[in-house]
Amino acid sequence: MPPLRDLFCTSALSVGPFRGGRLNRVWNLLGWRFVALALAVLATVLAHSHVDTSSRVLSDDWAVPNPSHAKFWSLGFDSLVSDYYWLQAVQTVGGDRGVTEDKGALIGRLIDVVTTLDPWVDHPYRFAAVWLTGTQEDVATANRLLERGIAYHPTEWRNHYYLGFNHFFYFEDYATAADVLEVAVQLPGSPPYLGALVARLRAEVRGIDIAASFLADLARNTEDEFERASLLKALDEVETERRARVLDAARAEYSSLNGRDIERVEDLLSGTDPVLGALPGAHPHFADWEWVIDRETGLIVSSFYGSRYELHFHPLDKERRDRFRSDRRKAAEI
Repeated sequence: MPPLRDLFCTSALSVGPFRGGRLNRVWNLLGWRFVALALAVLATVLAHSHVDTSSRVLSDDWAVPNPSHAKFWSLGFDSLVSDYYWLQAVQTVGGDRGVTEDKGALIGRLIDVVTTLDPWVDHPYRFAAVWLTGTQEDVATANRLLERGIAYHPTEWRNHYYLGFNHFFYFEDYATAADVLEVAVQLPGSPPYLGALVARLRAEVRGIDIAASFLADLARNTEDEFERASLLKALDEVETERRARVLDAARAEYSSLNGRDIERVEDLLSGTDPVLGALPGAHPHFADWEWVIDRETGLIVSSFYGSRYELHFHPLDKERRDRFRSDRRKAAEI
């Protein structure tokens, strides 16, 4: 029986279209395609041989490659290898022990590989922001990853939000946090409360006048009536704080003149030489509210709000911030 190639050539020549050099060109084309397929299979085998497919991630007994090395060994299969390390990161978080502090660095390295190989991914950037909160170094790694995410997804408000939150909560860098969050306020899909948060941060750094100007500008330019109403409420709170600070100054003057603190806010109107002729309203629009001295803080507050215009933290959050502040102080002393 003649070889298969001879049968193919005889059959092809019998129908006429493939003659002489034309047949050779067709055969050469088929041969090169076979070589290309063989090389692709070989590349896949090589790439797979450099990927640790074991479950050692659960015992932390493994090494994450340098992102640039992983990109080299992926041999063009960047997305495939990125997906593999993404699954390892998810496994690390879902392990029996959860995310311990020693796993933070591992998660950071994994997400660094994932987003280096495939920077157009979306969720892994925020995954890092959620889980990398154990130490100052973890948060710094999360911030670097979020900045990469913003570079590739500039209109995704959530990446800006997490980055701003990290600067605000963990590093207490209110100015940077306000700058980052202010960008998020302008992006589609961002929640209305972000504007009020930025205003509070601005007030902490640059004073309530800046906060009021920022809120007024947002209210003036928004077309959403509900968002405008929310911003105007925040402006009322800023105005109430402005009036409370007038009372703070009067209280200090009263103490200086009388050698004692006030017992009630109305004491500022008493005496032969009162420090105030009248108390400002405890709310810009409602006259039924009054000024009181908060029993816990000792501050003068409007009974409408019950607190001053400042950032408030849950006791557990405050404890966490205090620990981060202590860590920063120790690092600065080294």
